[in-house]
Amino acid sequence: MTEREFVVLLDLEGQPIGAADKATVHGATTPLHLAFSAYLFDDRGRFLLSRRAADKLTFPLVWTNSVCGHPGPGEPIDAAVRRRAALELGLPAIEGLRLVLPDFGYRASMAGVEEHELCPVFVGWLPEGAAPVPDPTEVAEVAWVAWDDHVCRVAAAPDDWSPWTVAQLAALAALGPDPRAWPEGDRDLLPPAARTP
Repeated sequence: MTEREFVVLLDLEGQPIGAADKATVHGATTPLHLAFSAYLFDDRGRFLLSRRAADKLTFPLVWTNSVCGHPGPGEPIDAAVRRRAALELGLPAIEGLRLVLPDFGYRASMAGVEEHELCPVFVGWLPEGAAPVPDPTEVAEVAWVAWDDHVCRVAAAPDDWSPWTVAQLAALAALGPDPRAWPEGDRDLLPPAARTP
């Protein structure tokens, strides 16, 4: 039996106001909740893309960033990134994980199901030789791409990508062309629910 997973519900200021079962929270009008996105690179500088599994409730079979997810109640957001990378992609180790977009948020719908998230964005690197082993219930397929090529492809055909990726890439581009040089985000700008004591 699969363990139930809960997401942190938020008010408009990002304060926690409760929790909801992840399996039931997404619908036509999804309440605001806490999430994250992560962009992972290998030791050769390639970016790891993932395509969401066909049975995902939100945005099935859509290409997106490396890994997305939701911290559970009381779970540090950095730990949630590592947990989901291991679960979805079989990647137990991420090096140099750092916050780059602390105050990113978005709202988007597909086929009558809405995502409504405050979704801080992280970047990290995989150890030499690390290879993803996707869980097919979460990820349909993965691909390695050059970062510059990826940015150009998304800009040229934004409808082919998850809406959060399109918006995040616009914000990441403002940080500069080299992901290794992106500055650390200010943790004081995280939603209060994502700040660890």
